[in-house]
Amino acid sequence: MPPVSETADVVIVGGAAIGSSVAYHLAADPDFKGKVVVIEKDPTYRYSASALSAASIRQQFSSAVNIRISLHGIGFLRDIGSHLAVDGEVPSIDLHEGGYLYVASGEGAPVLEANQRLQQAEGADIALLSAEALGGKFGWLNTSDLACGTYGVSGEGWFDGWALLQAFRKKARSLGVAYRQGEVARYIVEGGRVTGVELSDGSRIACGAVVNAAGSHGTKLAGSAGVAIPVAPKKRYVFTFTCKGEVDNCPLLIDTSGAYCRPEGKRGAEGQMFICGASPVEGQHDPDWDEQAADVEDVDWSFFEETVWPALAHRIPAFEAIRPGRAWAGPYDMNGLDGNAIVGPAVGVTNLYLANGFSGHGLQQSPAVGRGLAEHIAHGRYLSLDLADLGHERIVAGRPLLEANII
Repeated sequence: MPPVSETADVVIVGGAAIGSSVAYHLAADPDFKGKVVVIEKDPTYRYSASALSAASIRQQFSSAVNIRISLHGIGFLRDIGSHLAVDGEVPSIDLHEGGYLYVASGEGAPVLEANQRLQQAEGADIALLSAEALGGKFGWLNTSDLACGTYGVSGEGWFDGWALLQAFRKKARSLGVAYRQGEVARYIVEGGRVTGVELSDGSRIACGAVVNAAGSHGTKLAGSAGVAIPVAPKKRYVFTFTCKGEVDNCPLLIDTSGAYCRPEGKRGAEGQMFICGASPVEGQHDPDWDEQAADVEDVDWSFFEETVWPALAHRIPAFEAIRPGRAWAGPYDMNGLDGNAIVGPAVGVTNLYLANGFSGHGLQQSPAVGRGLAEHIAHGRYLSLDLADLGHERIVAGRPLLEANII
């Protein structure tokens, strides 16, 4: 066996938003005195889901644990200076609480209404609006085929995801976390525990615990420890366009078709820029993300022209006349069982912690998940927010945690 080049109390595989949040929360825990090493194969984060996402946060989920995670997340983002400032320098993440707006036809109304009751019961500031009220509040919205909508009055919106990733990373390093460039090829397992990681160059790092936050590489890596997770990297597109028409105070709109859009930046001389995308149509436009041949510029514009734009132009007539802009592709690590993250100790390998399958929600969930995993590693249990509903046990049992609001 190659010699051990380094020893750490905790090795975190993957240094994007989730991995760096775990690292920060561990290092900031006054009761944790161990050495933390983060291994990141690409410190440019060019193909990282954290860097390529639409960078938004919402409480409009249908499961209580996801709502609670996002309630913590918005509080963290609002008060980011008290968490992630370094030497008095407060990171700027440009948080804009523009709200989410889900709309529903008569068929979808009962689901939206039930979700809103749960969200409100959990303390989220979500309003249920009739079609008439929607038309009054958003005069540019076509409500002819709508029954109702739910709107995030506060606590929902969008931010600079790249800035949040870098803020977590910078703060973690300032607290003594070591970052190493390299790719973890496999876990070294002895006696039902991970005793170290082996990198692709053959070097090894011994550890007392390990966190799998490796994104699209996470499934293969978990498999090296005999742990199966139903996570596959899927390719998703983000498109931009500019509209000269008046679409004032537009929230992040989720159409009945699954297409979404939100403003990006301030309105300029050419109009207002928007970013947009959509969940794949059943059986269509759902390609795998090939990590070995990843290309953010490889975009299927036919998906925009045939699916996304027509749906958005129907919902917002001003979008019938737009000027398309740039677009990019990125990975969603989709949990095929239920579209929710897999978080916590792996069944059968108790010192292997999973943070996989976020299905597009990783960036917004990074504050709470990082805190929760750090608590579990340092104290053996969740202290502030119980994330057990997202545990690996449900995967092993084939017991999905159903979530209606996957985008």
